[in-house]
Amino acid sequence: MLCDVYFGNGQPMPLDGRGLLRRQLASLGEAGYDFLAGIEIEYYIVNRAPEELSPENAGFTPEPPPVSVFERGYQFLSEVRLDGMSDTLEALRDALDAIGLLPRSMEDEWGPGQLEFSFAPIAGLAAADAAVLFRSAVKQVCQRRGLLATFMCRPALPNFFSSGWHLHQSLLSRPGGSNAFASADGPLSELGRQYVAGLLEHAVPMTVFGVPTVNGYKRFRPYSFAPDRVCWAVENRGALVRVQGSAGDTSSHVEMRVGEPAANPYLYLASNIAAGLDGIRRGLEPPPAVSADPYAVKAPALPMSLAAAVDALDADGFYRKAFGDSLIEYLVMMKRYEIGRYEDALARVPMMDGQDVSDWEMREYFEFF
Repeated sequence: MLCDVYFGNGQPMPLDGRGLLRRQLASLGEAGYDFLAGIEIEYYIVNRAPEELSPENAGFTPEPPPVSVFERGYQFLSEVRLDGMSDTLEALRDALDAIGLLPRSMEDEWGPGQLEFSFAPIAGLAAADAAVLFRSAVKQVCQRRGLLATFMCRPALPNFFSSGWHLHQSLLSRPGGSNAFASADGPLSELGRQYVAGLLEHAVPMTVFGVPTVNGYKRFRPYSFAPDRVCWAVENRGALVRVQGSAGDTSSHVEMRVGEPAANPYLYLASNIAAGLDGIRRGLEPPPAVSADPYAVKAPALPMSLAAAVDALDADGFYRKAFGDSLIEYLVMMKRYEIGRYEDALARVPMMDGQDVSDWEMREYFEFF
């Protein structure tokens, strides 16, 4: 259900991500701004092999069936092969339109059966709600067609690439609703630069909110269009924070590229807003934008594992103050339990040479997400 959660005495439930995002948006409003988000999510659609639909494998086993029952999808990087998926894409388009989420674009990506859907900018809380509805609708439509849609970041299937969730964002000034990131003199206004500085300042502990699974950290690879360090650039997809715009462009905005498609939308958006607003309040100035290779610049590294990211969040005072100790401690506890189950699985069945995604990750994330 799309709702906020309260105790019987009317107090907000501290672990409610939707309520948390609502409070961050209220703080942003008090500063004189509204939040505008552009959702751009990559994911996979694969065929189900007939044997997975047999009675003995129809959900009665304690764990999802082995990966081998899934056929390899298509590689849609041609008009003819993409046309082979038209019936499914039309069904997804119509279903999303029926719930008020008509996509702006439906694009093929590099991997077999990998797609990227984007949506026109959505304001405030509705953007996170849209991400929840989008993922749920896509999975249900595909299931009814004998397909499986997965928002797992990096499935262990042949020729599969990582999927990301690129969060486009800008602030609208109150009153009037003009783009506070637009500038007549450059790609980003002074306020926009302060917002970027806040994102960079808190990027390392923020990572858990955008990449909450063990599997998601397999995406951070050089020259993969995914970031691996804390830097920003104008129109460069290799940077953590990408600025899209130019002098006089009224649509100039910021793109956060850390996220995986399995991220909790409320925590992902709230963590960005809190960090950006902190940069504005403190008048922070970002380091020089990367003008060459973002994978070669000297900059702090992003956490390369969920364990490292959780440790960074646990030690971080900013998000504890912004989100409350209860939520941070609960999230840290849950993620460390998840990490422990992953490590126990590897101790029982180590990964083979050349394997970077474990069988445990496929069981844990592939069908569920």
